[in-house]
Amino acid sequence: MFFVDVLQTEGLGNRSYLAGGARAAVVVDPPRDIDRVIAAATRREVRIVAVAETHVHNDYVTGGPELARLTGARYLVPAGASVAYARIAVADGDVEEIEEGVLLRAVATPGHTPHHTSYVLEEAGRAVAAFTGGSLLIGSVGRPDLVEPRLTEGLARAQHASAHRLAAELDDEVAVMPTHGFGSFCSSAQAGGEHSTIGAEKTSNPVLAQDVETFVKELLAGLDDVPAYYAHMGPANAAGPAPVDLTAPERADAGEIARRLAAGEWVVDLRSRVAFAEGHVAGSFNFEAEGQLATYLAWLIPWGRPVTLLARSAEEVARAQRELARVGIDRPAAAAVGSPTDWTSAEAPLASFPRAAFADLAAARERGEDVVVLDVRRAGERAGGWIGGSVHVPVHEVHQRLHEVPAGTVWVHCAGGMRAAIAASVLDAAGRDVVAVDDGYPAAAAAGLPVVTRAQH
Repeated sequence: MFFVDVLQTEGLGNRSYLAGGARAAVVVDPPRDIDRVIAAATRREVRIVAVAETHVHNDYVTGGPELARLTGARYLVPAGASVAYARIAVADGDVEEIEEGVLLRAVATPGHTPHHTSYVLEEAGRAVAAFTGGSLLIGSVGRPDLVEPRLTEGLARAQHASAHRLAAELDDEVAVMPTHGFGSFCSSAQAGGEHSTIGAEKTSNPVLAQDVETFVKELLAGLDDVPAYYAHMGPANAAGPAPVDLTAPERADAGEIARRLAAGEWVVDLRSRVAFAEGHVAGSFNFEAEGQLATYLAWLIPWGRPVTLLARSAEEVARAQRELARVGIDRPAAAAVGSPTDWTSAEAPLASFPRAAFADLAAARERGEDVVVLDVRRAGERAGGWIGGSVHVPVHEVHQRLHEVPAGTVWVHCAGGMRAAIAASVLDAAGRDVVAVDDGYPAAAAAGLPVVTRAQH
């Protein structure tokens, strides 16, 4: 009897898969931290005989080469992918035997990338699951604009054809197992649901309901910002990533933290936004460990800049280090645990700023205070409506566009509070007076703030 185990990487919105039979298994789109995969195989008491990549990933660093090396597995990579390491070049229709009666069949599904390949798991000659990578997602498809702008429209058309091919060739009960789409920026739209089948996608996925012209037009119109670190992921994966090193970073005391700040390095406080606002090392940035740490830190930081992590515990540092390694931030320069009293010094003193709700912002405006409202949501979010008179700078651009934020006390908001806290910490580090709005955006209208829509603008 076949099995499929899902390995979630929640911070990046991705999934990897361990699948096979009684004795052997294949790993599809493995994460960088392959110890999770090996542990899953050990629990199943199966030998990993194949490692399969659906494409050269643009959003995370793969653990495929190292996993194949350690296990002796055959490393399957689409033939059209240009890579610098030894692999088994997979073409449309190729079959890999996992064990007797359990096969993996390659299906060319270009669109997310030109070489994208899905894999269909077959048991006793019957398709049971389709590992669709960045092709057919749950309720959506992978975005086609991550490779080269000139290829985007052509890849969008290929994405439509690939999705229709899967729907035509596979039975309705075949499980759809995508790599992206659970909050990943590789998804072309917000995908919903945890599980799906080919039949369910036929009834709910726009790509299978729309003609190609309508699909392409709507897909291209809906594409949003691309995280800046994506530019580094494809080359790293094509070159062949080095094994991940998760040994603990060196410890930093208050003096070392001050020296690193003075050198222009990034000091990142992983505590909650509530704790950070109450007291933090002046000049440090707040990226909550429980938020999308890897995505937003990798998006904002100048690539290659050393980073020091501050956290409540060594366990929190270790979790953050693992997350960051998945996106190519391999080794923190240093780390410190404890509280701000352990980390501050005369050179890097304690700082704080207030938090507030949208009702507080409305009251401040009513009092005639010198208020600057900074909206740090993405452009696609702001298109649905914004607070009248607000300034828009997406969170991932704030550190580069500080000069565009008008003088005055800056009230920063996003959709829920996490990104506002990041932006507030960047502004605070730059010496601005800031208030972090820790509130859900729908509360803005309820508080009486003027909300403008595109139709009114």
